[in-house]
Amino acid sequence: MNAESTFHRPAGTAADGPYALDIHPKNAGWGYSSLRVLELPPGGHHSFATGESEWIVLPLSGGCTVAVDSGEEFALTGRDSVFSGVTDFAYVPRDAHVGIASESGGRFALTGARCSQRLPARYGPASSVPVELRGTGNCSRQVNNFGAAGVFACDKLIAVEVITPGGNWSSYPPHKHDECRPGEESELEEIYYFEIASATDENGDAKPGLGYQRVTPSGHGRDTDVLAEVRSGDVVLIPDGWHGPSIAAPGHDMYYLNVMAGPGEKREWLICDHPDHGWIRGTWPEQPVDPRLPLYSAPAGEAR
Repeated sequence: MNAESTFHRPAGTAADGPYALDIHPKNAGWGYSSLRVLELPPGGHHSFATGESEWIVLPLSGGCTVAVDSGEEFALTGRDSVFSGVTDFAYVPRDAHVGIASESGGRFALTGARCSQRLPARYGPASSVPVELRGTGNCSRQVNNFGAAGVFACDKLIAVEVITPGGNWSSYPPHKHDECRPGEESELEEIYYFEIASATDENGDAKPGLGYQRVTPSGHGRDTDVLAEVRSGDVVLIPDGWHGPSIAAPGHDMYYLNVMAGPGEKREWLICDHPDHGWIRGTWPEQPVDPRLPLYSAPAGEAR
């Protein structure tokens, strides 16, 4: 396996057992972050032990019921796709047994992080997810902060969704979080999981899309260096380095799910911009946000 393929795992290459994707500390070569994608047929069921990790069960498409052996049960409404709306989710703690069942079938992301504290199982309503518009012009993107630090309580896990309209750049300017510098930068491993919206051509035929992900060495850790053409189901692992841009091809909106965790005592997302590209932030006040955003907003409703 060459250096590039170590960090870029095309769809299907990281499948294992019941999971279409299974990234964990052992096969990633790091200490904390995990991501699984579970595909269930109508009436399907899956159970797993959480082990040393806390997890958020996040519907990518479809809905499900999440049952924890401590007695909690959460009915997740879910969504049609990652491009159709904000979803509700369920948090399950370490040292638990969990069952996931789906009457209609679907695809579910399990975002995980090795941790020490055992927090209570909880439901996260879609209505409580902050939807942020970040950047302007062709750097505009939408961030669904369902599992962000300061938004939803976890021990180590940080997870968010990003949607980038076709033709735009996100994760830009390139930034890093591979050093612990209190008040300035966090040390966090990161997983990018991609889905790319198809487009319809002049004949009415659906055409699959693609995007690009860049990671450059920062001088820390494993000198991660990636230029990957990414498609739906791909992941890019970022143990260190300047990451960005994430480029959406014109005509194809890009979705990525970010999963982060690290050794810091404080759960926080602190980044450092690349010194050659951070100046771009100064141009954002002069430009409007891309009018295609938000692609959708969190639904109104009360948390339960």
